[in-house]
Amino acid sequence: MARILGIDYGERRIGVAISDTTGTIATPLQTIDGTAPQQAARAIAEIARDREVERIIVGLPMRMDGSSGPSAENAKAFGERLLKAGSCPVEYWDERFSSRTAEQALIEGGARRQKRKQVIDKLAAQIILQHYLDSRSPAGLV
Repeated sequence: MARILGIDYGERRIGVAISDTTGTIATPLQTIDGTAPQQAARAIAEIARDREVERIIVGLPMRMDGSSGPSAENAKAFGERLLKAGSCPVEYWDERFSSRTAEQALIEGGARRQKRKQVIDKLAAQIILQHYLDSRSPAGLV
């Protein structure tokens, strides 16, 4: 099995995580500047090629009622940019609470505010990707 990338899209920062080759464990990879979406999409497409990624999972920040708002639409638009950048297939995953979960984990781990700002996006991407990987795992193995 090839690797899978997880993306936590934000207009300022984009978190990136990657799976192991078995598709079992997600690991934070890096944070990319999101202020230039076209350049960010090209950078992620290059990562995908270099690391032999078979698909990219983009987190969708859905509303509590399950509808998609402006943030989810922006994430979808970024997914389209990834496809146009020559990347592999893109799927979307409901990411409600991923950033909040990441921040809480960092606070509980004693990370200072400045450190949290530096790693929260790639940690949120890891959480999104791990939830996706867990959903694909055969029952009882998670």
